[in-house]
Amino acid sequence: MDTVTLIIDEKEVKAKREATILEAALEAGIYIPTLCYYPDLIPFGACRLCIVDIEGMRGFPPACTTPATEGMVVHTNTPKLQELRRNIMELILSEHPYSCLTCPKNLNCELQRVARYIGLEKVTLPYTYKELPVNRENPFFDRDYNLCILCGRCVRVCQEVRKVGAISFTYRGSETLIGTAFNQPLQEVSCEFCGACIDACPTGALMERANKWEGLPDREVVTTCPYCGVGCQLKLGVKDERIISS
Repeated sequence: MDTVTLIIDEKEVKAKREATILEAALEAGIYIPTLCYYPDLIPFGACRLCIVDIEGMRGFPPACTTPATEGMVVHTNTPKLQELRRNIMELILSEHPYSCLTCPKNLNCELQRVARYIGLEKVTLPYTYKELPVNRENPFFDRDYNLCILCGRCVRVCQEVRKVGAISFTYRGSETLIGTAFNQPLQEVSCEFCGACIDACPTGALMERANKWEGLPDREVVTTCPYCGVGCQLKLGVKDERIISS
């Protein structure tokens, strides 16, 4: 058999045999909050927000790294799960600036959407501000790692999809940051300034400088990239008849 059948939130779901619970749920239109998951990337299991309750299994495994198996019964939105997710989100936000109104990603931020979904109303933990300067040493991107949640999506898309590896995790523990080898400027390492890291970033930590403060697009237009002969499809964000995002 190429598929398995499982129950997710009392709904019968069929999924490919190699699929994870998260992939099976998304295919069936069932939302499970996550911040480190990104299409085409190897499951990472970093944010732990996609934890689920599986009947007959101890603990609360992450849906993004747990394979879907035949007959599995999964619950994704119980009061206990939401409580645990709020605790996890509170830890994330205890090191994230409370500056949504002045953030260029406001209203288009995955962190905001997930926090709203799990019902986090306030952060009771002590707040720690990283006090890092905004990195503007290259002509294209602004890198504000005060807003970084260390989901690793930028690192992984650069390594796994683009096969470049210009950035990685640097330092350790509470000092961990995303950066380049020996803190070199992006233009002095292998960075191609393709923008894949910006597309993958769920917060305002990585932004294209030219369109940083343009706000949300009015509409999206599908077109074909003219850079090479592959013909990749692009979605362009258009505002006032100008391209402001892709």
